[in-house]
Amino acid sequence: MDPFTVTIPRLTTQNLLLREYRQSDFDDFAAFYETERSCLIGGPMARELAWRALATHLGHWALRGYGFWAVEERATGRFCGHVGLWFPEGWMEPEVGWVLMGYAEGRGIALEAALAARAHAYGTLGWKTAVSMIDPANERSIRLARRMDCTFEGMFQHVRLGPMEIWRHPSPASLAGIGAGA
Repeated sequence: MDPFTVTIPRLTTQNLLLREYRQSDFDDFAAFYETERSCLIGGPMARELAWRALATHLGHWALRGYGFWAVEERATGRFCGHVGLWFPEGWMEPEVGWVLMGYAEGRGIALEAALAARAHAYGTLGWKTAVSMIDPANERSIRLARRMDCTFEGMFQHVRLGPMEIWRHPSPASLAGIGAGA
């Protein structure tokens, strides 16, 4: 039997490496999803369910050809969270999403990683548009969407997560004068 493999491209920014998940990322990943902080993105959840969530992220790469990257701080090698491109069944359209560990917040990591992911979506995958779906109570993510020049477009009722705000990213054409983000 031939092994099943999925190629996940690596993106390197000034301070970060967006890469495939590793087994060593799972403890931090699971610890985050066991906390109340994860309630804005579908948590909290038991460690076993966090494993399934991580496997879902990897499966998304196999099914769609894109997905979430593990974000690693280049200077330290530390796992900081996950950022990437997401379009699961039931989602209205492709999304740029981000989740950071608490120790990585407030340092510009989410912005740097999300801009790199969006640049990949537009430049490599040829996306013409993208959204970010954000829980209305997630003020940090709303601020980040604004920093990425996203505009509030309306609401979406997710069957499991409830009401979500739709934040529209600028199109590749509108970014042409300032670059696609990264």
